[in-house]
Amino acid sequence: MVVLSVDFLSPLLMQLGAGGVGGFLVGYSLKRVAKFLAIVVGGLFVLLQYLAWQRVIEIHYGALFSLTQDFARFFDPSGFLGFVLANVPFAGSFAAGFALGVKAA
Repeated sequence: MVVLSVDFLSPLLMQLGAGGVGGFLVGYSLKRVAKFLAIVVGGLFVLLQYLAWQRVIEIHYGALFSLTQDFARFFDPSGFLGFVLANVPFAGSFAAGFALGVKAA
């Protein structure tokens, strides 16, 4: 017969609870910030396209593409993946809370 000790479950429950609450808060606020940033970035894009159409500025699309590739490399998930696998209970509850937070916003 296997008996689970409270000493074993307490840290696990703490990780699950903290991860769930933290994930919900991050997901909720991230969705709010993302909506605002989408409006700002979209407005800037329209402004830049208008200025380029009026020949006030010239957009070098090759340099812009290179800049976006460098930005994407900065967020490479390979290092993050190892961290998540090492913290599965927290990461799982964080992901569930994050999904609920995004859905609630």
